Amino acid sequence: MYLAKRLGLSSLILIGAVLFTACPKQETVSRINADPGRYRNKEVGIAGNVTDSYGVLGNGAYEIDDGTGKIWVVTTRGVPSRGSRVGAKGKVYTGFSFGGRSFGTVLQETDRQVKGK
Repeated sequence: MYLAKRLGLSSLILIGAVLFTACPKQETVSRINADPGRYRNKEVGIAGNVTDSYGVLGNGAYEIDDGTGKIWVVTTRGVPSRGSRVGAKGKVYTGFSFGGRSFGTVLQETDRQVKGK
């Protein structure tokens, strides 16, 4: 009985630790754009609709609008289609250029979930 309780508690703590360390804090685009230095090189999550996208050979950028503002997300895994609902996580950078175009503040994608149109 004692062993079962201890094993159950240990499993619960392990699952909680994995969940809390695997999920970055979700932020609004307006907060990121208002103070990009606060989020620089920190992993954050955002969610919204894709309003624009450009891609070449698996690399590209897409713009997410979460209702509070818009931000460009740069990726090396292909771009989602316009109108898709997307959750992305990654690190925030400023002064990013791609294909001769400057994007200002961007999220460098490390993971993505597409939720459809």
